[in-house]
Amino acid sequence: SSQNPGEDKALQSFLSWCKEVRLELSEKVYVSREGTVADYGMLAREEIEEGEVIFSIPRAALLNQHRTAIHSILEKEEESLKSQSGWVPLLLALMFEYTNSESHWSPYLSLWTDFRALDHPMFWSKEERERLLQGTGVPEAVENDLANILKEYNDIVLPFIQSHRGVLDPQKHTLELYQSLVAFVMAYSFQEPLEEDEEDEKEPNPPMMVPMADILNHVANHNANLEFRTESLKMVSVRRIKKGEEVFNTYGELANWQLLHMYGFVEPYPNNTNDSADIKMTSMYKAALQAARTESERSLVVEKWDLLCQLDIVGEEGAFVFGQSGSLTDEELYTSLKVLCMPVEQFKEFKENEGWEEAEEDDEDEMAVALSNEGIPKLSLPWRRLLGDSVALTLQDYADELQSDKELLGDQQAYGRLSSRERLALQLRYGQKVTLHQLLELTRCHSV
Repeated sequence: SSQNPGEDKALQSFLSWCKEVRLELSEKVYVSREGTVADYGMLAREEIEEGEVIFSIPRAALLNQHRTAIHSILEKEEESLKSQSGWVPLLLALMFEYTNSESHWSPYLSLWTDFRALDHPMFWSKEERERLLQGTGVPEAVENDLANILKEYNDIVLPFIQSHRGVLDPQKHTLELYQSLVAFVMAYSFQEPLEEDEEDEKEPNPPMMVPMADILNHVANHNANLEFRTESLKMVSVRRIKKGEEVFNTYGELANWQLLHMYGFVEPYPNNTNDSADIKMTSMYKAALQAARTESERSLVVEKWDLLCQLDIVGEEGAFVFGQSGSLTDEELYTSLKVLCMPVEQFKEFKENEGWEEAEEDDEDEMAVALSNEGIPKLSLPWRRLLGDSVALTLQDYADELQSDKELLGDQQAYGRLSSRERLALQLRYGQKVTLHQLLELTRCHSV
């Protein structure tokens, strides 16, 4: 139950529905809007020991394309509903169930009366995204999302709606609703992990809605985890949870830009231990070209880059990722630095072998150590210089300097005057810039 029965009718209706579908909720927890980091959340009424089951959800209570009232139509049209995202069947199921007052899922879906309250950057104006999030990678990701949503709706969803007017209505099931439901699925759905032996062979499992599990908020230092069992899904505590403490799930090891893009929030700096910053692969290419002093050196850089592209080491949309302890994309970064800094004769040999012999000689552990915060100062001068130049180019993508963001964060009055979007963007930018500045310093010092 909630702590204050009767105060939130939508929540009480949902909790009654949970009992009907045999969702088992521990008496040690309650759902509330008060005392949580955001919106609904779950709090401990009593102390919870590590390994305790906080709640158990039978698989029959999960909402996916196989458990909707229109499942037979979706299964019949399965081939025509295939898309790049793989989300169309679930989104059509949600469109139908969300707008059907008689839906079995109404008490669950009624918790969200307005999906815009999620405030994903896709609902911000383009001007806001570009002004507040320049350099973070979010504007580009959102533009890509919006283009894909429009194409998916026009090419797949709208034709389906028009051919099934007895079930769906183009006047009601609009592009706007579809986009809102995409944000809902981004923020609240779960994907069942594949078995280890299937990971390389099968596509990821389609998303599904998991009532109650999606109420839990996320932090990097979470205290609970969702376990997928044969008959049910169980939220299990991964450490002791004190009385009054919020129960936090994990959505994965996600950086703040990913949290904002997909979920509409960030963890304030420095709480997110999974935060990271990207260096576009093309920024390293630009840095290498800028360092070339002659036309022949420029031609050599182009040739090296083309080979790295052919070997699928780099790409136009790719990025080198850095976390708090160093590189998170060791093989790509190590190979790129190695090839771009190679003398001419060594590169000729590398190209003749198509990189295979060289790659086999490079141990994964050796790469990880070399590109850690401890290893970067020990890299050769050409490697450090190229990496440092790449970081400097990346920092130019941001609108403001690190110092101005730091001062704004430290000024409580000024920070308090910011809108929620401005605060989210500031926390995101600051965390990324701190990581990049630390990396820049590592490339400038030298350890023997």
